[in-house]
Amino acid sequence: MIRNFYEVAPDLVQNIHDGEGVVRVSTIFDKFTTPMQFLHYTVLPPGTSIGVHKHGSDEEFYVILEGSGEMELDGTKQAVAPGDVIRNAPFGSHGLRNLSDKDDLKILVFEVRQ
Repeated sequence: MIRNFYEVAPDLVQNIHDGEGVVRVSTIFDKFTTPMQFLHYTVLPPGTSIGVHKHGSDEEFYVILEGSGEMELDGTKQAVAPGDVIRNAPFGSHGLRNLSDKDDLKILVFEVRQ
């Protein structure tokens, strides 16, 4: 199956994981025969965030496509930019913030069940 993530209608999610603002989340795939949970295309407009949270034993990855921001992993904050791939380890805390005042932060998010 081929799906173009630019053509998938986004859900507008307010305060995702107690973050700030409205984030656009497009579910590209969410039904798998493997331990994969979902694949999302997510857009964080300027000043928005995905709040710091945990996923239990699942492992999650963020792929930064466009824009820049600040990733928090287990209490440590680090700048992220296009090309960065962030591993959110099982039972680890993580959150992402778009610090820009003009550019969207565009990412792919996928989660794998343990």
